[in-house]
Amino acid sequence: MIPRIHQQGSNTLGLLHYLYGRGTHEEHVDPHLVASFDDMAPDPGRDPSATKKDLQHILDQPLSLLAADQRPDKHVWHCSVRTAPDDPVLSDAQWGDIARRMVAATGIDPGDGAGCRWAAVRHADDHIHIIATLVREDGRRPDHHRSGKRAQNECRLIEKELGLHQIAPGDGTAAPRPTSAERHKAQRQGRKRPAREELRETVRRAVAGATGEEEFFDRLASAGLLIRRRIAPSGDLLGFKVALPGDRNRGGDPIFYPGSKLAPDLSLPRIRERWTVPADDATSVDRSRPEQPTLPDVSGPAFARRRATAATWQTLLIIDHGDDATAAAQIAAAGEVLDALAQTSAAHTREELRQAAFIFERASRSHVKALRGQDRALRQAAHDLAHSGPALGRGEDGATTAMLIDMAFFLAIATANWHSARHHSQQAMAARQAANHLHAAYTAAAPQPMNVLRQRGHRLTPRVRQRQADLLHQVLPELAERVEAEAGWPALAATLDDVQRAGHNPAALLADSVRRRELGTATSISDVLVWRLRRSAHLIALAESPSDTAARDNRRTPPATATRSTTSTVRDSSRRP
Repeated sequence: MIPRIHQQGSNTLGLLHYLYGRGTHEEHVDPHLVASFDDMAPDPGRDPSATKKDLQHILDQPLSLLAADQRPDKHVWHCSVRTAPDDPVLSDAQWGDIARRMVAATGIDPGDGAGCRWAAVRHADDHIHIIATLVREDGRRPDHHRSGKRAQNECRLIEKELGLHQIAPGDGTAAPRPTSAERHKAQRQGRKRPAREELRETVRRAVAGATGEEEFFDRLASAGLLIRRRIAPSGDLLGFKVALPGDRNRGGDPIFYPGSKLAPDLSLPRIRERWTVPADDATSVDRSRPEQPTLPDVSGPAFARRRATAATWQTLLIIDHGDDATAAAQIAAAGEVLDALAQTSAAHTREELRQAAFIFERASRSHVKALRGQDRALRQAAHDLAHSGPALGRGEDGATTAMLIDMAFFLAIATANWHSARHHSQQAMAARQAANHLHAAYTAAAPQPMNVLRQRGHRLTPRVRQRQADLLHQVLPELAERVEAEAGWPALAATLDDVQRAGHNPAALLADSVRRRELGTATSISDVLVWRLRRSAHLIALAESPSDTAARDNRRTPPATATRSTTSTVRDSSRRP
């Protein structure tokens, strides 16, 4: 059950016309009162002799107790309460009781006999609207401070008592929800989401891996957003607003949203925190960066994905063993990696990755203060992904994408566990939902590279296959039979053979891959071990065929956010250890 305290207004009659009207899309059916301050208010919906003007007069009567210059400019209080789509349809009597509890909990009518006048209108099965005049019967103003939080707490009690869908309690760090007017406007214009949500996603993508203000605003402009900067008299930049070109008000002017109204961490000061290097760490070795071994000579998207996989693996260890402030920074930066991955991956994985990034955004914020500056490895990974250009869905591009998604899945699970341990219920739920989308993306990305590796495994000689099976039983005696029964076992056998040919100890690397991270949430243990082994042994994820190589070499230059010089720098540096 979701309560929403709407912006205070000054036109009681205007709101009543909306509540008793047909609605924007004829969605208001049988509007009528279910409760009121004295249960005797006139009902224009069911009483033919009553008018909206009559109800407005009754509700606003306490205003006459005050002199004209003492009456509040904004005297109309408006609250809507909505049930979940899978909740049962409540009766008018039940909705009436809910309305009485809401006005009592929020301080509008606390039950002292002199509260505000109010009325609850129902015009749909799943919600009611409560309208009240913010002057009490004794002429005083009501104590409705933090009415939104108080309404949320009361709804959590009502959900349990009525057996409704229980919503995890919030902590004030969530992004503002689109208003009903914004949702209806998006429907009228044929957009999938309200402008506020589209802008939030676009701004987050522009932030992902950005190294400073110039790059950030260049990305916003390249995405086609209208930008309005707030400049101090000194010339310093204080803030910004963005708008979609097609989202305009009745006067034809663009509707701008400040970054802070899109999400708490998208105000300019909060964005600048990502570019801050702690004073005591500015000249020291960056301990948050993973070890950078000599990687295969692969440039572009595949190399960026290998680097991001290594950074993600390091992040898992930090979340498990680091302090809260450092872990919170890593989780926030992980959202940037998902944003960058979603906008550069092939079409068959893009939508699931986009959903994962969109949902994980809720998991990236909590009341734990993030220690920025310790997350530079992940932010650099996001930068490299954004600047490396679009990845193909096959060959080394596709294989490294599957490798990174596999690692990101475990990162989402680790994030959910971290939040759960700290009772961040909404963040934990969001991380788990993101993990589901990452699993779906992996299911789309993995078949092609895994099929190639499986074919190589089938071509191994019986003697080599038996050697790998013996190794598996030696290192994983309790899981060996399950792994051998999986479709991915031949791919794991081929990878173990590659590890040995590269001069590594396959038994040691296999044991390390199992010991350092759980396998209980893995749908295919062999798949997980394939990617962990290929990452830790610094093996090419998948050898490219000649056609894949030619396609990659002929691919267009990376997106408009990356300049030629930047791309060259990334590719040149990628060849260094």
